[in-house]
Amino acid sequence: MELAKKTTILFPPDLYQQLAALARDRRSSVGELVRSACRAQYGLADRLERLSAVAELAGLALPVGSVQQMERESVPKSETDSVIFVDSNVLP
Repeated sequence: MELAKKTTILFPPDLYQQLAALARDRRSSVGELVRSACRAQYGLADRLERLSAVAELAGLALPVGSVQQMERESVPKSETDSVIFVDSNVLP
């Protein structure tokens, strides 16, 4: 990855120590850790990452029914669907 812009971020010492330890565990740099966190936090995935995620989702064996069936199973009925209205003028 070509790095073209530089920025300076000041961290409190305890946060920097945590980031440095995490970067060391991941065999990475603090800079790469921050860049990765920014991409994840702000949805800045590149095209290849998005395509990979779509392929992974497509590979899942999820139960899929018709639109009407899925609506019946997942959309709660409104209160008016189960209420019977009675016109008081009709009752004796």
